[in-house]
Amino acid sequence: FSKPCGGPGAWNATLCPDPESCAANCALEGLSLSEYEANYGVSAEGGGIRIAYVTKETNVGSRLYLTDEARPGAYRAFHLKNREFAFTVDVSSLDCGLNSALYFVEMPVNGGKGVGNNNAGALYGLGYCDARCPHEVPFIDGHANMQGKSGSCCTEMDLFEANRMAASMTAHPCSMTGECQGIACGDGPAHQYYQGVCDKDGCEFNSYRLGDSTFYGPGATVDTTKPVTVVTQFYTDDGTDSGRLSEIRRFYVQDGRVIPNSKSRLASVPGDSLSPGTCSAQKAAFVRTRADPAGEYNQFDAKGGLGAMGEAFDRGMVLVLSLWDDEAMHMEWLDSRLPHGLPPGTPGALRGPCEV
Repeated sequence: FSKPCGGPGAWNATLCPDPESCAANCALEGLSLSEYEANYGVSAEGGGIRIAYVTKETNVGSRLYLTDEARPGAYRAFHLKNREFAFTVDVSSLDCGLNSALYFVEMPVNGGKGVGNNNAGALYGLGYCDARCPHEVPFIDGHANMQGKSGSCCTEMDLFEANRMAASMTAHPCSMTGECQGIACGDGPAHQYYQGVCDKDGCEFNSYRLGDSTFYGPGATVDTTKPVTVVTQFYTDDGTDSGRLSEIRRFYVQDGRVIPNSKSRLASVPGDSLSPGTCSAQKAAFVRTRADPAGEYNQFDAKGGLGAMGEAFDRGMVLVLSLWDDEAMHMEWLDSRLPHGLPPGTPGALRGPCEV
């Protein structure tokens, strides 16, 4: 932000008497390449990018979006159905509690430029949304999110959320894209968690959570002490780009060897991919791990399941890269045990080997 405006938690009362005026009076400032590296640990490396976790007075994560060289001022839109997406990643230095994420969200390709007082758009990294309906987004739909009461919601496809101990692939459909408040965000008491517009839990494939503790990790079948190529395939029911999304499959390539995805070792959740059957079985088997014991846990099907994911893919998804921690839950949902207090062996509670 331009310094006179302040920013989240410290907005200038003169420049920001209300959300609309704040968006009109305030501007975002760009960063130089040296500032990216010094302040956020982001630098170019070969044909890729290196994202480090910066620890200064506070821990500093980062979030980056892929822009479209052919369309200056726009993010690149990915249409994933009937396609394959591959990337190579090194998580050997990422311990428990950290999350190296590569994912897609249905954020506006132009960054919302032209909506309300948004004259910055994608060039300045605006328009972010995801299935958490995050409240830390400073500008939403052309006005300032001054009180942090609004969330920014959209469909999210997590190809890889991981550290060196555990990894997850998760589909999160939403029934709408845009600003939310209150219950629509899934905010408030636990009983409102499953009343929001997005499936925050999603349909997930985490090998450890599905009973295979030897597939992913240091020295495991997918050995996280070394770089690995992660390949995700998006199948349609008729093998065409216009067909209905029917399955999301995964395999890995390491040391010149193709490694098929692990198979679930839980009899109640058979499969080795994200499919309608596997997702429904997972929701039924993991019901005791839900945030609200009385809530409708299967929000994946309620929000349209893989069909809704495919419709979002048709509209276009933006690629996001991030490295972050989770001060509220310490990433226990990824690499440890959650909820606490459930009996050993409760399906879905153990997500990784890290200590609570």
